[in-house]
Amino acid sequence: MNDSRAIPERLLIAIGGNAIHPDNIRGTPEEQIDIAMATGRALVPIMALGSELIVTHGNGPVVGKIHLRQALARHRVEPMSLDICVAHSQGGIAYLLMQALENALRKVGNKRHVVCLLTQVEVDPQDPAFQNPTKPIGAAYDEAEAKALAAELGWEMREEKGRGWRHVVPSPRPKHIVDISLVRALAKHGAVVIAGGGGGIPVVRQPDGTRRGIEAVIDKDLTSAHMARVLGIDDMMILTAVSRVAVDYGTPQQRDLDRVTVSELKALHAAGQFPPGSMGPKVDAAIRFLEMGGKRCIIAHLNEALPALRGETGTHIVADDHA
Repeated sequence: MNDSRAIPERLLIAIGGNAIHPDNIRGTPEEQIDIAMATGRALVPIMALGSELIVTHGNGPVVGKIHLRQALARHRVEPMSLDICVAHSQGGIAYLLMQALENALRKVGNKRHVVCLLTQVEVDPQDPAFQNPTKPIGAAYDEAEAKALAAELGWEMREEKGRGWRHVVPSPRPKHIVDISLVRALAKHGAVVIAGGGGGIPVVRQPDGTRRGIEAVIDKDLTSAHMARVLGIDDMMILTAVSRVAVDYGTPQQRDLDRVTVSELKALHAAGQFPPGSMGPKVDAAIRFLEMGGKRCIIAHLNEALPALRGETGTHIVADDHA
């Protein structure tokens, strides 16, 4: 496969939370630095192209650990609300990525700057998600541990197929990226912009125009899709831990998707092919991005970013009129 739209002038890359903090690490500073450095090596060929570039990232494992740490220390240190936990995770992850991406650029003699914008994202306080928490954060537990945490901390725990029990929180849809004009200005100036980390810090706008935080975690992929379309970016990449989207996953009939139209993807999604706890949110974001006017969304492995952008690997979802 070769895509004539391979190297776009403007691009948004969304990096999955589990790609930058996989389940098989303890989360030590050294491990997180190593993973950030690997991300820098994976993205440096794209950053060196000079295209206008915005990078978003997930935070699910990290924000869950922050929440758990303060829950365990709550008798000594006053806990923070979930929106502040999101802000902490956004700043910490972006710091490591910013440093790693710039270091990777310097090693190849490129002087391009990488900047991080702490990003608030407005949501609707009446969003149905607040009545039905579904977003898993933090580590997976066995059933006994999950019941103990639910009883002690009041957390809502839900079983995630194949992983165990996880803490679930509200995940409202993004309505407005606060300071989107700054994201645009920094990107046009030539910097690689890290923004919208963890889906953004969830806030609501009050009648007098002021904002306040709210307890939630916004889906990173939906925020990424929204941000790309507000900025008029036609190409989005979602980088994760698999090379392609698959149907009939984990069965003898498993089939990887190479190129698919948004209508074809919607039909597969409606048939239950993409579970909510794994590929579902990424497929939702790709569909939303294309339906809002985007031209191409690529879902691919983090380590195959440039080959995927060139059309050599990854799942390429395109608008129906670009099939």
